[in-house]
Amino acid sequence: MKSRLSVVILGGLSSLTAVPMWAHHAFAAEFDITKPVTLRGTVTQMEWVNPHAWIHVDVKGADGATVNWMVEGGSPNILLRRGFTKQSLLPGTEIVVEGFLAKNGENRANGANITFKDGRRLFLGSSSGTDAAGAAKPEK
Repeated sequence: MKSRLSVVILGGLSSLTAVPMWAHHAFAAEFDITKPVTLRGTVTQMEWVNPHAWIHVDVKGADGATVNWMVEGGSPNILLRRGFTKQSLLPGTEIVVEGFLAKNGENRANGANITFKDGRRLFLGSSSGTDAAGAAKPEK
């Protein structure tokens, strides 16, 4: 009986270690590499959260309606190492985001690059030297 209880407890504890992995995903699970997107808009919010930072951008459509998009970036630590600061994307900042659309049709994208009005560019992807889709990291 005691060994059976130990097995149940160990099984339960081992299942808890898998929970953090559910929160993280592969690029191909949520985004479509065959559907690049360019979004021109104004930052409404920047979320510095793990495992991926999120940029909220108001984008004006062809019909004149404004739609809020969520753009996924790398982790906050990676973005800081790539040159981002907490002041880089304040609300009201005008940007152009290049990325890839979400597979589920929501107004979400995985960001590859951001270009500012003055021409500066920041890379949004992972720390591996490539963006999420595997393209080479662009020059700043």
